[in-house]
Amino acid sequence: MNKIKLFCFPYAGGSSMIYQPWRKFVNPNIDIEPVELAGRGKRINQPMYSSIKEAVEDVYNIIEEHLDQPYAFFGHSMGAGIAYELTHKIVGLKKRWPSAVIFSGRSAPHVERADDKKYHLMDEDLFRKEVIELGGTPPEFFDYPELMDLFIPLLKNDFKLAETDIYNGKIDPLPMDIHVFLGEDDDLTKDQCDGWKQHSERNCNIHYFEGGHFFLNDDPAKIVGLVNEICGQPEIVV
Repeated sequence: MNKIKLFCFPYAGGSSMIYQPWRKFVNPNIDIEPVELAGRGKRINQPMYSSIKEAVEDVYNIIEEHLDQPYAFFGHSMGAGIAYELTHKIVGLKKRWPSAVIFSGRSAPHVERADDKKYHLMDEDLFRKEVIELGGTPPEFFDYPELMDLFIPLLKNDFKLAETDIYNGKIDPLPMDIHVFLGEDDDLTKDQCDGWKQHSERNCNIHYFEGGHFFLNDDPAKIVGLVNEICGQPEIVV
């Protein structure tokens, strides 16, 4: 079986390192390629993005040379937004489609939050409280001012990208199967979850995992097991 590159996009505030635990569980035919976004990790000295569109353009330039071989996308939360817009860009350019697209921990793009919660507009105290409740960031992390000085601006900027993305309200279904990973205890409504079914002309497969918004970090073996299965399915080449 030919190898497939799995490009993985992180959640808000995350770096490519969040996918490191996956390497011990992934099938040999899958080559994991965590994408490092600007402003973090080995790209920490590069300017943060001003919009999701800018992030998508940057990521496209990173992966473009690999689009002539089998590849797939996985993105969690903000990363799912990037994967969604990137897939539309590739379809629009009539490039080879990804063999599999997995959107994780994200509401369907056209369904807005009922409470209109905007993390990036919160004052620092409320922002800290809400981020801790979300999970994914240990509360003791906020006890280190030198880390907060680096992390908080990045995290707030990422939330701004995720909460002011370029979705125009029009449902434009993708021409391939899509998979959606969701936490059973995440604060998403049924409409936000099932709304993904309108974003594929083919099949939308919704998979639920135990845990909240950051179920991604709870049981990597189980998550990667399903990723292995999805990426091992026969490819539709266009």
